[in-house]
Order: sequence, then C-alpha cells, then structure tokens
Amino acid sequence: MAKEIETYVKLQVKGGQANPAPPIGPALGSKGINIMEFCKRFNAQTQDKMGKTLPVIITVYKDKSFEFVIKQPPVAISILEVMKKDKGSAVPNRTKIGSINWEQVQKIAEEKMADLNCFTVESAMKMVAGTARSMGVTVEGKAPWAN
Repeated sequence: MAKEIETYVKLQVKGGQANPAPPIGPALGSKGINIMEFCKRFNAQTQDKMGKTLPVIITVYKDKSFEFVIKQPPVAISILEVMKKDKGSAVPNRTKIGSINWEQVQKIAEEKMADLNCFTVESAMKMVAGTARSMGVTVEGKAPWAN
C-alpha cells in the first residue's frame, strides 16, 4: 500500500549549499522532517549544480519520511545568468537592463522545457520571452515563428 501524503513543502535552495539555517531549517522542522538528512541528500544530488538556485518540492508523508524532486533553475535566474546581471529592472516598462537574442531564449526554453506547462519549444520560447520582458530585458531580432 502507498504511503499517505501529509503535505508538500516548496523551497528554492542553492545547489550543493543546503544547510539547517533559515529558510530550510524552520520550513522542514515545523513539518517534523529530519533536516540534516534532507541537507545531506540534497547536497549530494546537486553537487554538479553548485551555487545555482534550484526549486525543490518535498513530499512529506504521515510517518515523517520524505521524498523530494529537484526542478530546473527558474527562468528569471537563467536570464540574469546569461546577461551577467544581479537583478531585473525595478521599472521594467521604462528602464531596460539589457537585451538577449532569440538563440539565447531558445536555449533557456529547451533547458526549462520539462518544468513548463507547454508542449512545443515555440510556446516555451514565448513564455521565456514574456519573463524577460517583465524583468526589463528586451528580446532582440525577429521571432523565429514570425516569418
């Protein structure tokens, strides 16, 4: 028989750098999860993605055991990484922080495709371009599907 799920915990943790300090400790401690066990398992699985912010969804069962799924880095963080910036624009409709091209958008969309709720790379690219615009980043060039 399958284990009964008690709750889910969603966190964003830097790869290979999970520790019991806030925000991880209080979030997991309040659910009765062994914090050190989570930190050790998470750090072992994310050794190759050191320092990247990774969303993680932790499934907590009634017997206080847990499983977790690590997702791809958020699109906004990937865009900032490509642009080598620290943060997006405070006023994205007026102040632009830079630009990216459609090849970079396609690369980010293909990496994030598994976590997005779309079926084609084209629709994933539109989602990434929308995120870029909301951060004050312009997408240069003509869209590949707009011929």
